[in-house]
Amino acid sequence: MKLATAALPLLMAGLTSCHGNAFPDHQAGYHEFAYVADGDADTVAVLDLVYLRQDRMLQVGHRPTGLAVNPVRNEVYAVNTGSDSVSVIDTENNRVAATIGVHHTPYFIDVAPDGKRAYVANSASNTVSVIDLDKRREIAVAAAGEGPGMARVAPDNRTLVVSNRIAGSVSVYSITDSDRHPLEFREAFSGCPGATDIAISANSTSEPKSGAKAFVACSGGHQIMDIWLAASADSWRGQQDHSLQHDQMLALLDVGKTPTHLALKPDSGEVFSTNFDSDSISEISTWTNEVSGTYVIGAKPSRAIVSQDNTSLWVTNFGADSTSLYSIDDGRLITGIRTGSRPDAIAFSADEHLLLVADSGASDVAVIRTQSKSGFPQLFTILPAGKHPNDIVVKAFQSK
Repeated sequence: MKLATAALPLLMAGLTSCHGNAFPDHQAGYHEFAYVADGDADTVAVLDLVYLRQDRMLQVGHRPTGLAVNPVRNEVYAVNTGSDSVSVIDTENNRVAATIGVHHTPYFIDVAPDGKRAYVANSASNTVSVIDLDKRREIAVAAAGEGPGMARVAPDNRTLVVSNRIAGSVSVYSITDSDRHPLEFREAFSGCPGATDIAISANSTSEPKSGAKAFVACSGGHQIMDIWLAASADSWRGQQDHSLQHDQMLALLDVGKTPTHLALKPDSGEVFSTNFDSDSISEISTWTNEVSGTYVIGAKPSRAIVSQDNTSLWVTNFGADSTSLYSIDDGRLITGIRTGSRPDAIAFSADEHLLLVADSGASDVAVIRTQSKSGFPQLFTILPAGKHPNDIVVKAFQSK
């Protein structure tokens, strides 16, 4: 779908000011783009979020799926499931700068907090690839369980957690500085059927090596696996309790049926699961390891995201062609916004003025204004994004 002509005057008026609920002003040289993977057309759509228009379509490998942003450099990475590779997108020029070979049927990629390495789960070869992003090449491969789907880096960059969907298990590795052996296997936990999405909460910001918790969605059932990730032996917490120097499964938490996605609050206090076949979300306390509650949200909730101020949860309803806004503080559903067909992947703009929803059944991205004169979020426009958009990320930067 194209930008409606009637919306253009409103758009241009909004871009000229930054008062109240108008669109924000940006300094000269500010750039912000959304990148949308299209698994059917072998492309990544580039959407300009300053001018709200499609910038271009980039040809990548076959069947791109997962996308990731480098937090340090101006790069985005697209995993090409059908061609066993990763495309490196230079966001300053919006071009494919390199292609890195990995192993059979990669699905997901995560980038280390320092931006130096990336980790790719290769679902058909039961491995994880370690990529040196400076050299733009694979430097190591680690064995995983059967059918690894996701590999997630802990915030302190000490631990990698891998969900093995077919095996119904979770693998935990130590991350080292070595190029020859960058991953060292630590532990595996079974009993998580259809293990898929992973969220890792930092246990302490003042002592980064004091351990963390990993929450893994067991999508083949109705539970979330809660795992303690080992604290360093030289940390205060590890010295006070030696048992915390070891990985441990803490609990299997009952949520709704078929949890598909986990959304962690920025303060790490709570994590939310979208329960696809129960039309609900579940709220989990990361401190007490308990489910605080499960609430009806909409038909077939797919993915979710929490605002930076920790107050709002946005959920895409795959079966209702809508996105729901849930107030975390009030514990209630605020409103629902109609989008395109089968909304799935979701992302904020850098200042959270816009919410972007990839409509997997409508070949577009719905652009929602999170703040409007009415006081409620509103669908502002829809941008074309390829035949079958399946993931979306945002990168903002100031050019030199």
